[in-house]
Amino acid sequence: MNFFTQLANSTKVMMTFIGSDIPEVFIPKGRGAFLFSLFFNKKKNKDVIGKSFSSTLTKLGPSYIKLGQFLATRPDIIGLNAAKELSILQDEVPAFARKEAEKIISDEFGLSVKDLFIEFDNVVAAASIAQVHKAKIEHDGKEIHVAVKVLRPGIEDKFNRDFQVFYFISGLLERFNSSLKRLKFAESIETLEKSVDLEMDLRLEAAAISEMTDNLIDSDEFILPNVFWDKTSKKVLTTEWIDGISVGNKQALIDKGYDLGNIARIIIQSFLTQALRHGFFHADMHPGNLFINNDGKLVMVDFGIMGRLGNKEQNFLAEILWGLITRDYKRTAEVHFDAGYVSDKSRMDEFSQALRSIGEPLTGRNASQISMARVLAQLFDITEQFDMKTRPELLLLQKTMVVTEGVARSLDPNLNMWDISKPIVSDWMSNTLSPAEKFKDTMNSVSGLGNMISQIPNIIDKAEKTTTDIISILDRTAENKNKRDFKRYKYIILIISALIVLTILT
Repeated sequence: MNFFTQLANSTKVMMTFIGSDIPEVFIPKGRGAFLFSLFFNKKKNKDVIGKSFSSTLTKLGPSYIKLGQFLATRPDIIGLNAAKELSILQDEVPAFARKEAEKIISDEFGLSVKDLFIEFDNVVAAASIAQVHKAKIEHDGKEIHVAVKVLRPGIEDKFNRDFQVFYFISGLLERFNSSLKRLKFAESIETLEKSVDLEMDLRLEAAAISEMTDNLIDSDEFILPNVFWDKTSKKVLTTEWIDGISVGNKQALIDKGYDLGNIARIIIQSFLTQALRHGFFHADMHPGNLFINNDGKLVMVDFGIMGRLGNKEQNFLAEILWGLITRDYKRTAEVHFDAGYVSDKSRMDEFSQALRSIGEPLTGRNASQISMARVLAQLFDITEQFDMKTRPELLLLQKTMVVTEGVARSLDPNLNMWDISKPIVSDWMSNTLSPAEKFKDTMNSVSGLGNMISQIPNIIDKAEKTTTDIISILDRTAENKNKRDFKRYKYIILIISALIVLTILT
């Protein structure tokens, strides 16, 4: 897409927002502010802003709904009220024709739908990227029902065009508002694009189901659908059809005699198990993707959006939760500094005090008395106050935690999330960080080891720079040296480098 096409498409999109209310962060500061105010509203009622912005994104179509849903994970950018409104954006669009779905399936497998399926029914659910049909296949001599997810025709080209517009507008906004640069708004668009690219290859979703099934194989409280790989491709995903009651249908669950408090506990603990123990979690745990089957087990579906945490992020999350649970704010502050999330220019004691201002009001209170929105608002205030770096994977985790907590609270308003979290967090930390001894007795030694390990990249960088400088000097004087002698000098340098590392470590 050339510049003029980008400009034309971007202008068309921006024209759609004329007269609409938009989050304050998107309003230019200084240059261009007055001109901008002539066309766009800036109302003081934040609730109105969220609804108006959400409505405009919906009018613009599937790509913009995805953008809105993603922005819901960035309350640090758009504000909590707008984020709350965007979080309930419905990813629902009209279904495409059944004949088109059948053609895509036939093209993918080189066989007719009748050859692949005993039955192939009309669409049961449609979203921006794909739609789902119920079907029947023969497997191991039995006829079983399956869910067949089919990618929308032409969806990849459409999203590619729209993302060019997103990049153009985000670059423009960053130029006029420096706070968006600090919050890495343009990088967030890139993160969204990567996420959508993954969603458009249904083989990757199948792989996500397979990986999570392996991770949760020992659990007897939640299950995942089986994948039928012989009927799965880039544009088609076939999984086991599991009947169940949506966790959003509270009355139906009550009528079946289910313990709603227990279901709420399972939902929260399943999420924490995914994130903490395995570092791989379902990042779209809204009621439409969570069911209770006939055996009373939690069933998760739709694995298009997944989150992944490295060991560093897993440790960070566990330490944060443990710090809030045990009220050890100093330790929690140390974790932030050790992980490099807080600027070295900041003071640790001040950061610890800020965390205490968040954690203390939570002590001894149940979920009905705690506003997660308020907690997040304070966290993001601290983020700005201490100039903390934005971590997209942790923002996705935060968003998923809030959604998961909301689902659990809808089932059991008196749920105490901290009490439910404590056994998962303490078990993970004791097993992972100090398997040989009691957790409390070894926390300090583990912390010290973690600090040393976290410094290794810096140590290596320093050693490498020193080595490079010395070798550079030798290179400049090597012209009059025998090559064999010079090789020997370089071996000496390697030994010196090793000594440098040992010296720094000790």
